[in-house]
Amino acid sequence: MPDIKLNVIKPSVNNMTARVFLRAAGLGFTENDVFGQTRTPEYLAICPAHLTPMIETAELPNGALWESCAIMQYLSNKHGLEEFYPKDPEKRAMIDSAMFYLIGTFYPYLARATYPALNFPQYPGEVGHSDADPATKEKARKAAVDALAEPLQVFRTFYIGDKAFIGGDKPSIADIRLAATLEFLAVIDYPLPAWAKAYVAAMEKTLGDAYAEPAADVRGYIGYVRSQSQ
Repeated sequence: MPDIKLNVIKPSVNNMTARVFLRAAGLGFTENDVFGQTRTPEYLAICPAHLTPMIETAELPNGALWESCAIMQYLSNKHGLEEFYPKDPEKRAMIDSAMFYLIGTFYPYLARATYPALNFPQYPGEVGHSDADPATKEKARKAAVDALAEPLQVFRTFYIGDKAFIGGDKPSIADIRLAATLEFLAVIDYPLPAWAKAYVAAMEKTLGDAYAEPAADVRGYIGYVRSQSQ
């Protein structure tokens, strides 16, 4: 099996996704914390998008791949990890749809709602990135918080339904992405519905240590941020 180098920034749930997956999949890899290094010439030469998580492996056409969902899809396809990403077209369609809905709809709301509290930079074009006054920025943030409930319910009723996970009886790559994303909501004391709390607990129990270490890094950062704001 070729060596995989995983470049991460540990407080990020996007990075948590890849970190949990590689551990849960049992793939051989080395982990490299690149906090503060993603704009260096050396990093940009490999990843011009200056993003994490990013894997490096000689088998990729350009030697590197970023975006957490793409990383999980690639490695699942490469290593035949059907327990995380089944080949059945209908099952795979639901997993893909759940991930695209998360990154296209749910995560933008979550970023607007939590990034100010996390001291993460806002995306260009967002109110939080503009020179708007604090009251306007806070109004936009609260609107994003209010918007979170609808996509959360979509995950509950459509993607999970009466199953334990999006993947059925076992977590899929879409479940890893969703569970990691839900971790950030603790920073704003978001009242997660009971099903979501049980869902994250089930992910922790099922994935064990593979989930615990990356989650601890995210939760530790959230705890630090909250302590500084008190």
